[in-house]
Amino acid sequence: MSCGPGLFSDIGKKARDLLTRDYISDQKISVSTTTATGVAITSTATKKGGLQSGDVGAVYKYNNILVDVKVDTESKIATTLTFTEIVPSTKTIASIKLPDFNSGKVEVQYFHCHATLASAVSLNKTPTIDISTTIGTPSFVIGAEAGYEPSSGRLTKYTAGIGVNKPDSNASIILGDKGDTIRASYIHHLDELRKTACVGEITRRFSLNENTFTVGGSYAVDSLTMVKAKLNNHGKLGALLQHEIIPKSLVTLSSEMDTKALDKTPKFGLALALKP
Repeated sequence: MSCGPGLFSDIGKKARDLLTRDYISDQKISVSTTTATGVAITSTATKKGGLQSGDVGAVYKYNNILVDVKVDTESKIATTLTFTEIVPSTKTIASIKLPDFNSGKVEVQYFHCHATLASAVSLNKTPTIDISTTIGTPSFVIGAEAGYEPSSGRLTKYTAGIGVNKPDSNASIILGDKGDTIRASYIHHLDELRKTACVGEITRRFSLNENTFTVGGSYAVDSLTMVKAKLNNHGKLGALLQHEIIPKSLVTLSSEMDTKALDKTPKFGLALALKP
């Protein structure tokens, strides 16, 4: 299922991840372990402002079935079942977050060497249907997605995009928000391990006549340490330091500040992910 162009959500994902992933403004600690039977268990505690929360999750894979269950401190139980190859070249994902029975959702993904198709249906009294498709190859892809609400007969969203992928770079253009926003991004990897990279993204929102230009990058100081930074034309500056303290265990320090309002207190975040 990997010979084709990938899902629509993959267009521009690498640039988006470099500009957003691991940038946090809260305190978070997680501990992961795997039992002898193959169950992966992760416990997470988070403090954001004056609020604290936590959850415990378990992931188990049996043949072509992946079961993911997470219970949080608000007594909510999120369950996701993923079935691979029930029908050749397909993946089926069913999810629900109890006790909200209206949160159920079923998604079916189909992969072909020159196209993909994904359809998701929410399981509630007023269901919505999301459909996305891509056509192309792993190096060039054109795609679109749309959301439809049968009860009102209206489109809830429609988006189109194009992506070009090379071994050391990725470029994309996405027209979203029902045609109100256009976003172009480019990422270039500077080393074979793809840990050092630079990225640029420009977003135009037509209704507000507003442009946002963001540049960023990541740099591998050594095999255990990486730094990232980003800055946009509105003066928002973000930076982070990530270090592997022991194999597969990471500590991340993150900060964000407004360079046009230096009197404001910068935001700081700390994350510790332990995998003994």
